[in-house]
Amino acid sequence: MKPMQQIRGISAVCLLAVPLALSGCGLFGSESASIDAPPPEVEAQMLQTSGNTTLDSGVFGPVTQDDTQTAVKGSTKTSQGNASGDRTTVFLEDGNGLLAPVSLSLPKSKDSSALKNSLMALVSKGEYASSVPEGFLGVLPAGTEVQNVTVDKKSNLAVVEFNKEFNNYDAADERKILEAITWTLTGQDDIKSVQLWVDGKKLTEMPLQGTPLDRPLTRTMGINLPKQGPLLMNSSAVTVYFSTTSPDGIQYYVPVTRFVPAGQEQLTAALNELIAGPESGNGLEMVMTQGTILDSVDAGQNGVVTVSLTDDMFTDGKGVPAEMLESVVLTVAQNSDDSLVQIRLNGKESITDTDNVDYSKPVSAPEYLNEIPL
Repeated sequence: MKPMQQIRGISAVCLLAVPLALSGCGLFGSESASIDAPPPEVEAQMLQTSGNTTLDSGVFGPVTQDDTQTAVKGSTKTSQGNASGDRTTVFLEDGNGLLAPVSLSLPKSKDSSALKNSLMALVSKGEYASSVPEGFLGVLPAGTEVQNVTVDKKSNLAVVEFNKEFNNYDAADERKILEAITWTLTGQDDIKSVQLWVDGKKLTEMPLQGTPLDRPLTRTMGINLPKQGPLLMNSSAVTVYFSTTSPDGIQYYVPVTRFVPAGQEQLTAALNELIAGPESGNGLEMVMTQGTILDSVDAGQNGVVTVSLTDDMFTDGKGVPAEMLESVVLTVAQNSDDSLVQIRLNGKESITDTDNVDYSKPVSAPEYLNEIPL
């Protein structure tokens, strides 16, 4: 058996080898969009959907393969922090006001304590604030305590109990708080949905803006929704990964949910949204060139998704920007239940990126994404 090539976690700085006039540290310029809650009718649809639009599986969980394949887990890049602690991925607010997955080292713990710690890392000025990289913040109000986290193994439901300080948030942050909690917990293999309790009572709606909580929260709610553009009632949601940079110049990836007309093949729609690039307003960067074309997407029976692209800028398949290929892998994994990904570029099977990673074999999304030094 041959091990599958892992993708590396992050690139440290701008790619100087790309023969382009770049804007700032962006590969192909920087575009972005304002983030806000969708209209009430769309919000209700996303919160009550059964899960057929955006998969609930975590991008960061290990990929299970049969005995014909071996997947090597992704990024194990060393970062500062508690090397003896538990590594976990939480969703923090970045300097652009977007939620981004950040891998942290937290104190060693077992079972529900590890889940409690991951949520406590979301608390503004909380006990794990020193473990959060510069430029990132927790979105739960200061003083919030996670009193308990229980997981029903049969239903994969996590029930989270907060103290009453949880209610002391800004109304404008209501949806962002729900997204951060939901995406942090559902990154675990055994959690697919989340239910919230505060001060001993189950929440049926959020206290300030009344976001409905009559059903458990899942990743179908999306993340970093665009304020601009069509929000179609008869639509499907796909989540794609763009890149940006931290205040220290460290590149990291940010998931963004997009709405596409219903009936489109999900992977094809997601990759076309990735090629289209971010909308204006929030600092996300293009990861594809303006000449990138999606030729085909083939979901094979062996659990490998083959993505075929054409881009005349990289005719020999060498020195392809790492951000470009890694964003493809993350986007496919998010929209296909963590499938392995094979990339073909200009008909070539031999592809290497600017980090000298070989994409000639299928790769998996990293188990821990965005390991940003303190």
